[in-house]
Amino acid sequence: MDFSGSQDLGKQRMTMTKAAQTDGPPQAGDPEEVLASVVAEQEGDRILDITKTQAISRLTHEELGRVKTREGLIALLRNRRVNLKKVVAVLQYEEELAMLQVELVKLQRWVQKTGTRVAILFEGRDAAGKGGTIRRFTEHLNPRALRVVALPKPTIEEQGQWYFQRYARQLPNPGEIVFFDRSWYNRAVVEPVNGFCTELQYETFSRQVPEFEHMLYEDGLSIVKFWFSISKSEQQARFDSRRKNPLKQWKLSPVDDRAQDLWDNYTHYKEEMFAKTHNSFSPWIIVKANSKKRARLGAIRYVLSRFNYDGKSDSEVTLTPDPNVITRFHRRIKKID
Repeated sequence: MDFSGSQDLGKQRMTMTKAAQTDGPPQAGDPEEVLASVVAEQEGDRILDITKTQAISRLTHEELGRVKTREGLIALLRNRRVNLKKVVAVLQYEEELAMLQVELVKLQRWVQKTGTRVAILFEGRDAAGKGGTIRRFTEHLNPRALRVVALPKPTIEEQGQWYFQRYARQLPNPGEIVFFDRSWYNRAVVEPVNGFCTELQYETFSRQVPEFEHMLYEDGLSIVKFWFSISKSEQQARFDSRRKNPLKQWKLSPVDDRAQDLWDNYTHYKEEMFAKTHNSFSPWIIVKANSKKRARLGAIRYVLSRFNYDGKSDSEVTLTPDPNVITRFHRRIKKID
């Protein structure tokens, strides 16, 4: 079967025919379950080649269960005007993600066993894909040995404290991984752009943050700092998608509404942040995130590549990040945001 450059679907999913012949309902992760979810994404990933005026008829498990051959599967998908290349791409993504999540389970066990402390910071513009990536990281991990931290607006009491104090309380304990969905770097970009801090507070933060992170480094805490980078047009497209989707409208905020107008201001403070806080013991890792799927896989691979956990050599998937997606910050890096 020729998918014009894509890997053969039969090689990727030899279990497709077998799964269709087994009794019982499909299970999560089965090929027909994956395909059904692929088609269910429709507009979000533009998998169906149809216009919005046409009626959308989704594939059912029964239809997929009747497929006995690769040719029959192709005919069914083409009949529903499904983009075969994108189906293959999604199947490959799901397969890679599952194998990387197995490695994350190994990593977490090693972290618990050795008492390692890991803090992973997710920064970037609004709608850059930070939350979705965190969900893929944590999906199959033990919730007792991880935390996701997304702090709200500081209280009156917290506003009178040392700026780092409320974040220091959230740092990982021995044997724990903490995912920061935005972090103390709010003061580096979001706050000055939107007038949420004074010039003195911004300057004090910029002077203190390298010292703060160096103390954490010397104390043995492992820090990963991600910046998810998207283009202005991609951000606008994601905002538009959120406005149309009632399940995602909660993600929109007044700050989001101003993000496009303040694009250049965000760029200025982002570049200042990199210049002042990128260093050898706490480097910034840039994730090119116009493609959510590639960004998720790349971020997971980078974290896995950082640690020599038990069973790493037995991995069945490459753990080397794609340099076209994951790069360490340097001043001559090609920018998309």
